[in-house]
Amino acid sequence: MRRIAKGLALTALAYLTTVALADDADAIDYRKHVMKTLGEQLAAIDMIVAKKAPPDAFAVHMKTIAVTVTQAKLAFENKVAGGNSKPEVWSNWADFAKRLDAMITASNELAKGATAANWATVGPKINAALDCEGCHKVYMVPVYRTGADGHTLAALFRDD
Repeated sequence: MRRIAKGLALTALAYLTTVALADDADAIDYRKHVMKTLGEQLAAIDMIVAKKAPPDAFAVHMKTIAVTVTQAKLAFENKVAGGNSKPEVWSNWADFAKRLDAMITASNELAKGATAANWATVGPKINAALDCEGCHKVYMVPVYRTGADGHTLAALFRDD
């Protein structure tokens, strides 16, 4: 009887450990999807600013960024280490959260004033206002890729 109880306890422990790992992996995957969404929206706005895409959806992209930045903060709040995030995200949580709060405020302000008619005025302000690069330099594991010329490049945005 004791062996059965011990076996059940070990099985339950193994199951709970697997569930916890799956939950951590899911949290990291979710965070990656949110950050990728943010990157895709910024890329769409960059295309509009470069006149490679029509400005009709500029306001929609800005509103999507504002919503996504809020989701980004929520995606990090469970404090699951790993993925593309450096451990400093959690050891310097106050600074990291402050940066995300500033992004939330800035993106909401930009989204309020964004229209298809003013994309040329608002669009160029976005990268400076959100400061994605500043945060990524401190809190994101760099990605190294080989460029077409054979040189190694560091990328601040990951797509995996």
